[in-house]
Amino acid sequence: MEKEVLIHVKGLHMMDAPEGDEPIEIVVPGEYYFRNGSHYLRYEEMLEDHGDPTVNYIKISPKGMEVRKKGQVNTHMVFEQGKRNMAFYTTSFGTLEMGISATNLELKESDSRLDMKVNYSLDLNQEHVADCCLDIHAQGKSAAGFVL
Repeated sequence: MEKEVLIHVKGLHMMDAPEGDEPIEIVVPGEYYFRNGSHYLRYEEMLEDHGDPTVNYIKISPKGMEVRKKGQVNTHMVFEQGKRNMAFYTTSFGTLEMGISATNLELKESDSRLDMKVNYSLDLNQEHVADCCLDIHAQGKSAAGFVL
């Protein structure tokens, strides 16, 4: 896959709360590279109408996935099948300690596209808060259907 890519991130938090599910979805241009058996994605997102963007780094390998955010939000989340990993999610409002337990990881690779689906359980302060699904798709700029 080429360096310039279009990245589609879709997430869903299935909560037991009355507000129900909380879907998020973004489509952004980004960068891709492959090194030492792992796929890397980098993209920027604006979390508020003002301020600096948050830079997102995603590392995808057959072992799992890592998501790092630097900027208005700072975190390093690790998703590994059958393991519970701890992460700190820091915002201007404070820091949350999260537990992430990946229940399913599906990686599909081709010359022009990368697809990663992660199902995981999320807990805060040792209490389950949501079952989550994260879908990440990246495709090369020259791939059919590439649109910004």
